[in-house]
Amino acid sequence: MTRQVVKIGIAGTHSTGKSTFAELLDGELTALGFKVGRIGELAKKARDQGFPILTEHTIDSTMWIMAECMRQEAEATLLYDVVIIDRPVLDAVGYLDAALEVSNRSVNARRLATLRAIATAHTREYDLLVVTSLEKSIPLGPHRDQNAQFREAAGLHIAGLSENLENPTLHLTSSNGAVLRTSATNLVLNRLRVAG
Repeated sequence: MTRQVVKIGIAGTHSTGKSTFAELLDGELTALGFKVGRIGELAKKARDQGFPILTEHTIDSTMWIMAECMRQEAEATLLYDVVIIDRPVLDAVGYLDAALEVSNRSVNARRLATLRAIATAHTREYDLLVVTSLEKSIPLGPHRDQNAQFREAAGLHIAGLSENLENPTLHLTSSNGAVLRTSATNLVLNRLRVAG
């Protein structure tokens, strides 16, 4: 029998509250007795492997991030009740689209279409998708890429990719985090109670 695991993806451009939301949701779910696994920092790991990131993203760096994210998600389902993905596969494609836009580069259209199809298909596996909103008045976090044009383009591309998905989707702003965490927690309780 396959055990029930709830997967929550948190998508959006950098310095829009994803990691803070993930950390607080993790704490609230852990306090309720759930085993929570978190996946994140994949772009940094790609960079450590030697792949270009941010405005230099390529098809191959995007493919590595997506494959590593899916690998870690699969492993996490063996160990945890809830898996929170900070930067799901959708983000990798959105960041690639933004990089191509701001650097005025192009890539093989067939390979790009394949990555988009994989990201869309895989995102359907999430029980909930949280998409952050870019609020330009909120400053970038420390050690973040300072290219405002790229940050905005990434946010727009990620939002565009998430628009036509059938997933339950919540839109995170700087003021509704507590309400959205309650919604996410209720979803977890309902899914795992029914399964249990």
